[in-house]
Amino acid sequence: MLDDLGFGEIGSKELSVVRGYDTPNIASLAKESMSLQRMYTEPSCTPTRVAMMTGRYPSRTGTSEAKATVAGDGLSGEEVTIAEVLRDAGYYTSHVGKWHMGDIEQAYASNQGFMHAEFPIHQQGQLAIMHKDGEIADVARGVNPAGAAQTFTLDTHFTPNPADMVMGVELRDGKLYEVDMEAGEDWNQTKYQEMNQRYQTNALKQLRKLAKQDKPFFLNYWPLLPSTFTRTDIKKFRTLNGGVWAENIVKVDDWVGEIVNEVNKLGIAENTIIVVMGDNGPFMQYRGMSGGDDRVYRGGKTNHLEGGVRVNAYIRWPAAIEGGTYVEDMIHVSDFYTTFARIAGATDNIPRDRIIDGLDQTGIFLLGETHGRRDYVHIYEGPLLKSVVKNKYKMHLAAPGDNPIIAPIFDLYRDSRERRPMDGIKYGVWAGGQFVAMIKRHEALKKKYPNRPPAHDTPYKGIENLRPETKKLVEVFTLGLPQK
Repeated sequence: MLDDLGFGEIGSKELSVVRGYDTPNIASLAKESMSLQRMYTEPSCTPTRVAMMTGRYPSRTGTSEAKATVAGDGLSGEEVTIAEVLRDAGYYTSHVGKWHMGDIEQAYASNQGFMHAEFPIHQQGQLAIMHKDGEIADVARGVNPAGAAQTFTLDTHFTPNPADMVMGVELRDGKLYEVDMEAGEDWNQTKYQEMNQRYQTNALKQLRKLAKQDKPFFLNYWPLLPSTFTRTDIKKFRTLNGGVWAENIVKVDDWVGEIVNEVNKLGIAENTIIVVMGDNGPFMQYRGMSGGDDRVYRGGKTNHLEGGVRVNAYIRWPAAIEGGTYVEDMIHVSDFYTTFARIAGATDNIPRDRIIDGLDQTGIFLLGETHGRRDYVHIYEGPLLKSVVKNKYKMHLAAPGDNPIIAPIFDLYRDSRERRPMDGIKYGVWAGGQFVAMIKRHEALKKKYPNRPPAHDTPYKGIENLRPETKKLVEVFTLGLPQK
């Protein structure tokens, strides 16, 4: 799963002339894969990852927002992840790379079903923006106290130092340790790029190790790149686009090629499923310098418009999937949860005491287009339901108290960028009521199975080697929590 890459950003050679960069390795993979043309995610990174891991709309878990600094909350240990489902069915489960589901002990990947885990506690807001190199590049302001006089500053902890937070952690002999950071050490763009390369190197090591074992495996590799924001660390520009994300998409494309080549070389390609996909639309706030844009669908990261939640997804499985095929059936990222469980023979491990939104889409994998089981999706921005898609129609929810007959409804095949609502008189009289009925059913299920809150705890518990500055950060943070 790749960060902030909307539909059309990877794989398609035909769009290279539009993007100003090429992704030949992902394009090659696409020719050997099934391309999911109506792949829906959530509008930002944490919600999408939660949906894939739990098979549930993130709002049901209380983890529907992406957070960049210390928060003291995260995915509850009561959630049952796909890693737990597969682990309990005999799979070896391994996670490498971005996680971003909370900074508390029960939310760590190592406590959510992964037997091997190495990941940053936070995300690119801390790792790639909130450092001095980011301020020099003018992608962040105010994070470097030396950048302005502090004459009247009383609270020196108000501006967080990203280096005080925990960076990357690894599970070793059942215990979690922070790695590659010494006490008092600063964090910068060089360290960030080293972290990215370490995850790529270690993902390949994990792949080789797992391939030798006499048991099935689930390797979940989520790179942090292409999310990066400075130009000074790019030694040679390779794209016509020239944006920092465009340059790093090309790097990630190289990495995807390394993974696929290794799978082939290890002789396990025939019955190994490889999925390459984006997690949400482009980060539009940085589109000028990044080289990214909402080229096909309007909108981007954090937004319920199609550009925020439509991504490319390619699935290669030579033993079962015909390469070079396309399907227009609607799929939501939560569907991978149930589908993977079905393929692994692990559906008995799926919990029955809660709503599982993910549908079993094995029919698409095995039989191809028109064999999907979904024709709708509810789209949230954080905890708020913002739109509903049914077949080719999409309704943006009316403001509270407004008559749903005036809510804008779009035909996504005639107006893919959601700029021209359909005639309310001609469509609203029937479609508005139908959409409202869908929403009422959705809300009624919430009353029967209420949304769960996120888990709360002291940040960074369970990490064995916290640095002194990190302990101080936690001490200051906990002062603001309700005291027992």
